[in-house]
Amino acid sequence: MPNHILGLDTFHIPRFSQSGEKESEDNSTNRAPHISVTHVYEAIVAGFSRHVTVTWNKTLMNYSLTISVENLSNENHYICKIDLKGWQFWGKKGLKSLLVDGKRVEIYWDFRQVKFSRNPEPVSDYYVALVYGEEVVLTLGDLKKDAYKRTKRKPSLEEPILLCKKENVYGKRIFCTKAKLEDDKIEHDIVIEMSYGLDEPELWISIDSFEVIRIMNLHWKFRGNEKVTMRNNFEVEIFWDVHDWLYSSSLSTSSNHGLFIFKPINDSIDRDDTFHDKNNGLRYYDSPREILPTSDYFHVVYAWKFE
Repeated sequence: MPNHILGLDTFHIPRFSQSGEKESEDNSTNRAPHISVTHVYEAIVAGFSRHVTVTWNKTLMNYSLTISVENLSNENHYICKIDLKGWQFWGKKGLKSLLVDGKRVEIYWDFRQVKFSRNPEPVSDYYVALVYGEEVVLTLGDLKKDAYKRTKRKPSLEEPILLCKKENVYGKRIFCTKAKLEDDKIEHDIVIEMSYGLDEPELWISIDSFEVIRIMNLHWKFRGNEKVTMRNNFEVEIFWDVHDWLYSSSLSTSSNHGLFIFKPINDSIDRDDTFHDKNNGLRYYDSPREILPTSDYFHVVYAWKFE
């Protein structure tokens, strides 16, 4: 698959390798999984609107957090990595600084009481604050008041925007994840299932236990998109590309993945007109799977298949 699928290179998200996995269905490999989740925000940092990429990583023995601030001049972005190793992690509270265009940007964090589930991203009781000048330009976690108190700064008047979330899941034929599809209100359970019967392979996609897409004759429909309506009449457009599941000749796990994008539909956008108008914020690429509006939030899932 091309690295610029759906314009993701615009957000400077590194392409996941098999080290960025999320266990789904069962332990289909013998080695311990490495799990990664990436969020991309747009925030005002050092006087300019920039993409801030936040990646949470988890291995068997270690958690880590990497924050990348966009360099508007070249591809050498400003990186801050926080290694949260062993028991040091549970009492971790710290501060690091970056020079962004020669200007000091500070990153504060407090993970002393943090709580986790099975995912690399914390659930509660923590904060991470990105500070420039007299403002907190980006805050992660639920302890925002503690972050403002410690930094002695006020939140930015320009609220950061979450542009996309990207993650990996893996399994044999069933892939599970969660996504916020309704203005960040709640997380919805998403299940992607692949069937290899005697006839043509089929693909099902369910949201909150309700089947929303069933694709038959997958050899002919391995790539496409479809708009679905959820129970509360909220609409989501789903893009899929499972070409590598069906036709990859490589034995490498890095080649056997499917791509899925879940894009909430903005009621103010006329989808029929938008997809044919380059002036309405669209990017046009070489194939239909690479068409997606560049505005609003979307959730990207790489589904890695292991035999």
